[in-house]
Amino acid sequence: MNVAIIGGRVLPIHSDPIAKGTVVIRDGTITAVGPHDQVQVPDGVPVVDASGYWVLPGLVEAHSHLGIDEEGAGWAGDDLNEKNDPNGARLRALDGINPADPGFLDALAGGVTTAVVLPGSANPIGGQAVAVKCWGRTADEMVLRDPIGVKSALGENPKRVYGDQNKLPSTRLGVAAVIRDAFIRAQDYRYKRDHAAAEQAPFDRDPTLETLVRVLDGELPWLQHVHRADDIATAIRLADEFGYRLVINHGTEAHLMAELIARRGIPVISGPLTTGRSKVELRHRTLRNPALLAQAGVRVAITTDHNEVPVTFLALQAMLAVREGLDRDTALRSITLTPAEILGLDDRVGSLRPGRDGDVVLWSGDPLDVLSRVRRVFINGQEVHRDNGVAEALA
Repeated sequence: MNVAIIGGRVLPIHSDPIAKGTVVIRDGTITAVGPHDQVQVPDGVPVVDASGYWVLPGLVEAHSHLGIDEEGAGWAGDDLNEKNDPNGARLRALDGINPADPGFLDALAGGVTTAVVLPGSANPIGGQAVAVKCWGRTADEMVLRDPIGVKSALGENPKRVYGDQNKLPSTRLGVAAVIRDAFIRAQDYRYKRDHAAAEQAPFDRDPTLETLVRVLDGELPWLQHVHRADDIATAIRLADEFGYRLVINHGTEAHLMAELIARRGIPVISGPLTTGRSKVELRHRTLRNPALLAQAGVRVAITTDHNEVPVTFLALQAMLAVREGLDRDTALRSITLTPAEILGLDDRVGSLRPGRDGDVVLWSGDPLDVLSRVRRVFINGQEVHRDNGVAEALA
């Protein structure tokens, strides 16, 4: 789709704001960004007057359950956790996404155009996450990258789920053992597979172990659900044992060991920030977590963990983090470019620059002002949402 968005206050995120800027999108891709008087709009490209608006890249939700934990659908729409196998590495979130989930429309209303969808946290190894655009008729049309990583969970959730079944794992020891055993089997599998290939011998493929080999090879990051500081230490210990690329998700107590995390260069996807302390792991939840991590030098993204907090409130969570000490520019990056960088999507989304996808959001004002509203949303240059006082999705 082709469109030129002109005259607004453009925040490219990776560079300084442009007081009166133009963003040109052709065939769904940004081709030019700059001051209005320096960017020529090609003939025949429709023009959108963004005067008075703030123009930003679509927000990136780094950890959600959109489409696989459908709102208002009860058990029929709950495809979040396959609770019968502690090692679900072969499971794909993509296979459970329903594009008709109202959460995707809520995402657009909140300026979110890209969402990472993960399986839940019932299993030590939950399955493969996928990055999708928040608009499309089928999940396949929405895919930005699949898989984008493998979900794993430490702490209360897996030990409760399997403890209730009187099965391994019912303790933190057991959860770590399941993960460790799985990676040892994956190492052995990789050796046998490669040897069979060299000998041109038959070999029985295993989709679970194939996925874990991709993690061992550094192709896919390990997306670690973890809250408590002791569980974060376990996550780091396991990553050291097997050499995979660790991304801490939630990290509720990460601020208690911020310097260690920073020294190790481990990114944190922090949140949800506005939930209650509903379980032991959340006793030390604080809105200051992103600020304390960033001040220590940790790369921080912010998540709603939709449905825990509605995805509409992603920008609101960043605003509250600013109130609690997070630098404003860091906060904007934490919901745009930083999650894209952490998850290897920054070649497509997270900033406004030539070559990136034409995902652009027009805000009535500063996105970190609670009174600002999302007015228009474009994905790949196509307008998919408009709000003239009453939000509406566009066919």
